[in-house]
Amino acid sequence: MENVLPRQTTPYTQIFEEIWATLGETAKRQKENEMQIQESRTDFDRQMQERRADFDRQMEKSKADFESRMKETDRYIKEIGNGLGYFTNRFGDVVQHMIAPNLLEKFLELGYDFQEASTKHKVRDKKNDIKFEIDVFLQNGDTAMLVEIKADLTISDINKHITRLEKMRKYADLRGDKRRFLGAVAGIVVEDNEREYALSQGFYLIEPSGENFNITPPFNKPKEW
Repeated sequence: MENVLPRQTTPYTQIFEEIWATLGETAKRQKENEMQIQESRTDFDRQMQERRADFDRQMEKSKADFESRMKETDRYIKEIGNGLGYFTNRFGDVVQHMIAPNLLEKFLELGYDFQEASTKHKVRDKKNDIKFEIDVFLQNGDTAMLVEIKADLTISDINKHITRLEKMRKYADLRGDKRRFLGAVAGIVVEDNEREYALSQGFYLIEPSGENFNITPPFNKPKEW
């Protein structure tokens, strides 16, 4: 039979056991803390993922709402533009029919004996890439007048009419048409700058005056194309 010696306790033994116990308790608490930290981190990550997903959903919804509103705005602007274009065209038609019948008489007072007046006169030459429209076209045997009518006459309108007359000259030359071509611009609203510019470019200027209209000759000799 093996002899078992009784355990001897010394002050050092007691201290060692206390330290060991303390280390064990510390290790246990550290492990518990690590587990708590891990749980907190997992919970934090989960919350962040949920918030990120919620943020992404909100952003997608906001984006969809914004695109929907932009489409609605574009549609609304397009409808307004179409409406304005319709009324502008109708207004131009009314002005043309008001002015055209009296232009022959008015220009006769200025020495031009035009026998014909037509509105929305179209010129087409697909082969030579010439295409334009004349609001009012006055003509006789050797002279023709191209009249451009605008509600609000601008510098750009005047320059476009110059280009239109240049195309008219080219179109006529291709057909051996030796007539001289003159230009006139008409506006319900004509500012001082536009008035001076039109007259300086050799155009006749047609403006309303009471229930009728006046024609102002250019500053110098009327330009011929």
